[in-house]
Amino acid sequence: MTTIDTRIRDLIAHVYNHAPAIRRIMDERGLTPADLQSAADLAKFPVISKDALTEMHVGGELFGGLLAIDPAHLPRIYISPGPIYDPQPTLPEDVPNGTIFAMHSIGIGRGDRVLNTFAYHLTPAGHLVDENLRLAGATVIPTGPGNTDLQIMMMNALHVTGFAGQPSYLMTFLDRCAELGIPKEQIPIKKALFSAEPYTQSQRERFEGEYGMSTTSIYGTADLGFVGFTMHGLDGFVISESMYVEICDPQSGQPMPSGEKGEIVVTSFNRGYALIRFGTGDLGALIPPEAVDPRVGDRQVLAGLYGRVGEAVKVRGMFLHPNDLRRALTQFPQVKRAQVIVTRPENSDHVEVLLELHANVDGTGIGEQLQAMAQAAVRLRIDQVTLVDPGTISPAKAMIQDKRQWD
Repeated sequence: MTTIDTRIRDLIAHVYNHAPAIRRIMDERGLTPADLQSAADLAKFPVISKDALTEMHVGGELFGGLLAIDPAHLPRIYISPGPIYDPQPTLPEDVPNGTIFAMHSIGIGRGDRVLNTFAYHLTPAGHLVDENLRLAGATVIPTGPGNTDLQIMMMNALHVTGFAGQPSYLMTFLDRCAELGIPKEQIPIKKALFSAEPYTQSQRERFEGEYGMSTTSIYGTADLGFVGFTMHGLDGFVISESMYVEICDPQSGQPMPSGEKGEIVVTSFNRGYALIRFGTGDLGALIPPEAVDPRVGDRQVLAGLYGRVGEAVKVRGMFLHPNDLRRALTQFPQVKRAQVIVTRPENSDHVEVLLELHANVDGTGIGEQLQAMAQAAVRLRIDQVTLVDPGTISPAKAMIQDKRQWD
C-alpha cells in the first residue's frame, strides 16, 4: 500500500466517523470505510460538485455536515457565492503545507518584505497568503487591493522585495511606477506570487525578463484553499501534498488516464473539513508520473488549466455563475432577458450587463440597483449596465459571454 493509499484510508475512517454528510453519502451507497482503502477506491465515492456543495450548505446543517472537528476550534470562517460558508480548520501537523513550498520556490524568506494585495475580508486568499508568508519567514505588509500610489510609496519607503496578488494588478502597479518616473532598475520587488486569475506568458516575460523577478502562480479555490503552484523551468502546477487530484469524466465522475483532459477533482487531506472528491469545475490534465520532473519527487503535477466544465466564469478571482444573475433578476420583473459580457481592456476585467426590458416598462434606476445587488450578493463589481433594444439578446446564447483575450 502506497503512502497516498494510507493517507486516504486514514482520512476516510476519520471523516466517516466525524462528518455526518460523508457518513450519509457513504451509507446511501452501501459503502463503509473498509471499501475506501486506496486512491483507486475513491472512484466509488461520488464527485461533490459546487452546486451540490451549495445545496448541502443551504440545507440547514452547519457547514453542510462536512465539518469533522468541533467548530469551537475554527480560527476563521469565510463565505463564497451560494452562499457557502467555508471553515478554515488548522492544517494538521502531519499534513505538509504546499503553500510554503511555493514561497520557497521563489526564494521568499527571512528579510523579505511583501505587499499582500489580496483582500482580507470574506474570502480566504488574503489571510492564507499572509499566514504562509510569515511561516516562510517574511514580513507582511497587508495592503489589500487598490490604493496604488500609497502602495508605491510604501514600496519605496520600506524597500519592499515581494508582491502577492493578481498579475493584472502588478501590471497596473508597474505601469503607475513608470508614470511616476520610477525607473525599472529602482523597483525593489524581485519576488512575486500570483493567484485568482491566469498568469500569461506576456506577463511572465515582463516580470521576469524586464524586471528580473522570480515568480510563481498558485492554483486554488475558495473551498479548498491553495491546490498547486508553478516552478521556474517546469511546466504545470505542482500539487500540494495536502491534496490528492484526480482528472475525471465530467459526466460519470470516473477517473481518466494521465494526460487526458477532464474535470479537476480534489480530495483534501485536511481532516477538519471533509472535502472528498470535490469537483472544482475546472478542466485540467495530469502529467503521467513517469514524465514528472525529478525535482518535484513523487508529487502530482497538473499539466495546465483548460477552462471551465460548466457555465461559471472566473472574474477578478470570483466565480460568476448564471444562477447568480438569475437570482438577482428575480427582483426586477421589468427585465425580459439579460446577458453578461466579460472583456479585458488594459489588463483589467470589465463586466457589462446587457438588459432587455419587457415592452412599455420604465427602466429608470435599474442599472444602479442591479450593480448594488450584485456587489452585495456576489461581491462582484458590475462596471456597466446597458439597456438594449428588443431582440438584441439571443436566448440561444450563453448568459455569460467571456470575450477576454489573455495573450
